[in-house]
Amino acid sequence: MAGVEVKSVDAGEAGMRLDRWFKSHYPGLGFGHLQKLLRSGQVRIDGSRAKADTRIQPGQSIRIPPLGIDEKGAGGPLTARTIRGQDDGDLLAKMLIHEDDKVFVFNKPAGLAVQGGSGVSRHVDGMLEAWRNKKGEKPRLVHRLDRDTSGVLVVARSRLAAMKLAESFKHRETQKTYWSLVKGVPKQREGRISSWLVRETTPDGDRMRIAKHGEKGADHAISNYRIVEQAGQQLSWLEMEPYTGRTHQLRVHAVELGCPIIGDPKYFEADQNWEFPGGLQNRLHLHARRIVIPHPDRGAIDVTADMPPHMVQSWNLLGFDEGSAAD
Repeated sequence: MAGVEVKSVDAGEAGMRLDRWFKSHYPGLGFGHLQKLLRSGQVRIDGSRAKADTRIQPGQSIRIPPLGIDEKGAGGPLTARTIRGQDDGDLLAKMLIHEDDKVFVFNKPAGLAVQGGSGVSRHVDGMLEAWRNKKGEKPRLVHRLDRDTSGVLVVARSRLAAMKLAESFKHRETQKTYWSLVKGVPKQREGRISSWLVRETTPDGDRMRIAKHGEKGADHAISNYRIVEQAGQQLSWLEMEPYTGRTHQLRVHAVELGCPIIGDPKYFEADQNWEFPGGLQNRLHLHARRIVIPHPDRGAIDVTADMPPHMVQSWNLLGFDEGSAAD
């Protein structure tokens, strides 16, 4: 058959899932398209039919039929537009940045909700239906990110793994690092913010506000921060680590510093003399950069997520060097 290729598995690809191998070699190939090729037997390993979760070994031959794509076409970074054009399984595969037998870790794009709610038609929790295992078990969320916050999202592959990961979050055995771009520059180069937060209902939806100790419904929230770089006195790049995990915690604590996060639709307020910097997108500049969490079975998971396109653009415009944070 014209256009059929046969590729040999390299030594460094030992144990890789077949669908991950295709994602690495043919990033423009959709998950649904690959599934059809596998079901019809057009993709074969050493002449035998294979499945998406087949583990490949060095020296094996993979038969690749005509795919109708550009092998080099990576599809570009995930944006709201590209998210709308992807099926659930394919989008999850593009988001995946770590996988083992117990855990998935995704780099969630800004604008994609983690769970359903009013006006939310698509969310990660619903998309995970596409990745049920052979036993019919759906991967489980173990923590959350705001819809407009991008970055590291940990998902358990089983009920037991979810219980163990949830315990790590509950007992604060997890280190979470966020990057943000804020208005102005904090008075101190680094520090800790400790306050009480309470949820309140407003015409624009629920918001968190600073409360007094002992106020009904208030929860204690603690965050650490440090300035990585700054653009004069107008903008600064903060590395933030939440010790607690309250709703909108970092966004409110940035306001408490007097330096709201750029593009925050709920909490950013500026005086009349302040102008939004040209060239920056008016989108939330908050990214879950890194997570270190005990693995459900062994050691620890340490994963870092690339910034979303709108933050990369801002960093380039401001001349910030990602290496300055020294992950």
